[in-house]
Amino acid sequence: MLKKTTLGVLSLIFILSGVAFAQLDIEYEKYQLDNGLTVILYEDHSAPLVTVNIWYYVGSKNEKPGKTGFAHLFEHMMFQGSKNVGDDMHFQYIEEAGGTLNGSTSTDRTNYWEDLPNNYLELALWLESDRMGWLLPAMTQSKLDNQRNVVKNERRQNYENRPYGLAHEAIFKNLYPEGHPYHWMTIGSMEDLSNASLEDVKEFFRSYYHPANASLVVAGDFEPAEAKSLVKKYFGPIDAGPEVEPLNPGEADLSGEKRIVQEDQVQLPRLYMAFQTPAFFEPGDAAMDVLSSALTGGKNSRLYKTLVFEKRIAKDVNAAQWSRLLESQYMITATATPGHSLGELEDAIWAEIEKIQQEAITDREVEKAVNSYEASFIYQLQRVGGFGGVADRLQVFNFHQNEPGFFNKNLERYKEVTPEDVKAVANKFLKPDARVVLSVVPEGKLDLQASAE
Repeated sequence: MLKKTTLGVLSLIFILSGVAFAQLDIEYEKYQLDNGLTVILYEDHSAPLVTVNIWYYVGSKNEKPGKTGFAHLFEHMMFQGSKNVGDDMHFQYIEEAGGTLNGSTSTDRTNYWEDLPNNYLELALWLESDRMGWLLPAMTQSKLDNQRNVVKNERRQNYENRPYGLAHEAIFKNLYPEGHPYHWMTIGSMEDLSNASLEDVKEFFRSYYHPANASLVVAGDFEPAEAKSLVKKYFGPIDAGPEVEPLNPGEADLSGEKRIVQEDQVQLPRLYMAFQTPAFFEPGDAAMDVLSSALTGGKNSRLYKTLVFEKRIAKDVNAAQWSRLLESQYMITATATPGHSLGELEDAIWAEIEKIQQEAITDREVEKAVNSYEASFIYQLQRVGGFGGVADRLQVFNFHQNEPGFFNKNLERYKEVTPEDVKAVANKFLKPDARVVLSVVPEGKLDLQASAE
C-alpha cells in the first residue's frame, strides 16, 4: 500500500517488509517548569491559528465512593470565573477574540482547549493559568449550587430520561466490584451530587488541579521563544501541588457470568454483552479493535451481515473496545427487530464469535481494519486543535506512553496485528463465564430478555 497525502505532517515514505506506508514526522519540544507542569510545543505555520490544550490527570477514577461526579462537575465549575476572570467571562473572552473552546471529562483525565487567532495566545494562557492557580478564591456556594443543578439536569436528560440511558451504569456496576475506580459513571450519582459540600469540592480541586498533575500543549502558529516566556510568566508562579499517588486497584476479578435485566420505556429490546479487556496500549488492545472491525465494521462485517441482512433479527449491532488507562471493556450491543427476542440475538452473536475463536478472521479483514484505522487517525491530524487534533493526540500519547511523539508506534501496533492475534484475544477475553449480559426490554416484556437457557 502506498499512501499519498496532502498532510504537512507526512514527510517520509519508507518500505518495511515489502509494505510501503507513510511515516508521520511531527516535531515537538517537551520540557517541564520548576513546578512540574509538563509543556509540549508543536509548531505549524500553515494557518495563523494557535491552540492551547491542557490535560489534568484526574477523572472519575480518582473519585471516592459516595463522592462521585466531582471531576465532571469541575468541567463546569472551571468556566464560572476565577480570581481575575469575571463570572462566565471565560467564554466571552474567547468568543470575542474569534476563538472556540471546549472541555471533556473521562474516567481517566479532564481536558480543556481553546483555538484562537495566533495573536491571542497570551489570552488563552492567562485564562488557563488563572483557573489553575486561582479558581478557589472565586468559588462560592451559589456557583456550586448552580452548576450542581446543571449537571443533575444533564444526568436526567442524557441518562435517566433517555431510552436505554441507564444501561452503561448498570454494566459498570456489575463489571467492576465496589470501590474499583471504574465502578461508577463519570456523571456521578444524583445522591452524591446532592450531598457534595463546598468544602468537599474545594478539597478535590486542591488534590488534583495543579501543575505537577497536568500537561499543557501549545500548538500552531507561534514563536517558541515567546510561547516559553508566556508559559513561564503565567504558569510559573503556581505552586506545584501535592503529589498524586498512581492508582493500583489490581485486577478486577469477574469470575462467572452476570445476567441483569432492565425494564425501560423503549419500543425494542436491546442486548448488551460486556467483557474485561487489556488497558489502552497494552498487548491485545489493538487486536480487540481489529476484532471490532471484523464483527461490525461496515455492512459486510460478520455480525451486521448475519443479524441485520440475513436473519433480519437485529435493527443494529455494534462491537467496540473501550480503551482506558487501568483496564478496558469490550462491548457488544444489538437492538432486536419487532417480534424477535434477545435470546435469538445472543445465540447468533455467540455463534459468530465462536467461529473466530476456532478459525480466525481472514488477512483481508485485518487489512481492511488497519487501513480504516490508519485513514481515520491521519484524517484527524489535519486539524491542529479541537478534540482529536494534533494537540490532543500529543496529550494522549504523553499521558499514556510518556512519549508525545508516539504517532508512528501507534500505527505500527495495528500493522503488526495478525489473524492469529485476533483469534487469540477472542479466546482469551470473550468468555461466556466472565461477562456481563444486560437485557433492556420494554416495560412488561420480560419474556424478551436473554436468559441463560
